[in-house]
Amino acid sequence: MKTYKVGIIGATGMVGQRFACLLENHPWFEVTALAASARSAGKTYKETIEGRWLMNTPVPEKLKDMVVMDAANIQEVASKVDFVFCAVNMKKDEIKALEEAYAKAECPVVSNNSAHRFTPDVPMVVPEINADHIKVIESQRKRLGTKKGFVAVKSNCSLQSYVPAIHPLKELGVDKVLACTYQAISGAGKTFDTWPDMVDNLIPYIGGEEEKSEKEPLKIWGEVKDGEIKLTDDISITSQCLRVPVSDGHTAAVFMSFKEGSNKPSAEEIVKIWENFKGRAQELELPSAPKQFLHYFTEPDHPWLIESRTVENGMAVSVGRLREDTQYDYKFVCMSHNTLRGAAGGAVLLAELLCAEGYMD
Repeated sequence: MKTYKVGIIGATGMVGQRFACLLENHPWFEVTALAASARSAGKTYKETIEGRWLMNTPVPEKLKDMVVMDAANIQEVASKVDFVFCAVNMKKDEIKALEEAYAKAECPVVSNNSAHRFTPDVPMVVPEINADHIKVIESQRKRLGTKKGFVAVKSNCSLQSYVPAIHPLKELGVDKVLACTYQAISGAGKTFDTWPDMVDNLIPYIGGEEEKSEKEPLKIWGEVKDGEIKLTDDISITSQCLRVPVSDGHTAAVFMSFKEGSNKPSAEEIVKIWENFKGRAQELELPSAPKQFLHYFTEPDHPWLIESRTVENGMAVSVGRLREDTQYDYKFVCMSHNTLRGAAGGAVLLAELLCAEGYMD
């Protein structure tokens, strides 16, 4: 695989910083451009993030003295890269316009933002689940009038904790899901230092999160038809999302039922399906892909978030406590790292998929 020159748009924020760390020693990707708002432009990266560095690891040496560019100078940034990762903090309409402008400048965009998740010809991809959706890019390119440029996005971070566990069971007839998520403060771009109100606290509301949890999986499980992605209608999801005093890692308590008349699997069969499940990311042996995507824990009090969020470099999903329920067929608990698998890491894995399948060339 050749080396690709990549840029990080929104490099100074929490997810941008996570991109910087993940890409430091990446075997395929070399960071050649950092961009942010006009107020950061012209300064070195270490100057822009001084006093604002939120990662547990040091600022990557190669990036410290790189001069941050203005993200609005699209041609200048695009000239230095093969594609960009986008993690900006702007209004949704502004993000949509910015990402499409990069695409029209023949610079592909792999976005961490939600702005384009429901644009019909923009693939929203979890590489192990719906890698085939990237073929809709050809239709998007026709709409944009581009040869190379496009936008691809990753899904909401909380979905990464439970949708992967439901996915390999869907063909057996899962048609009703209740998911209650307990989401870390880093999902809001915060730490306990910057959000002291969250210490010893729980907030039973995250704006827009429940709508995302209920609707985004319908696109992930949809199909590419007539140049766009059609949402599935064969499953219904209801959710409740809470912010909890945890630094990193989202947990979900999940209840699911199978269609009437379907051949409901036993708990042992479900665990075996989870343990054996592999997706396109594993088939291609992508650099960031976990060797085993779904890890099932048999201990009655596991998985523990503090341990499971870092399984397989934070790119796996941990599952446990599968048992029959009195109102649904089964219930279980699952966890994932929200800024690794759920954010920057998921976007890097998506970019690897796009490169492996030839969309960045």
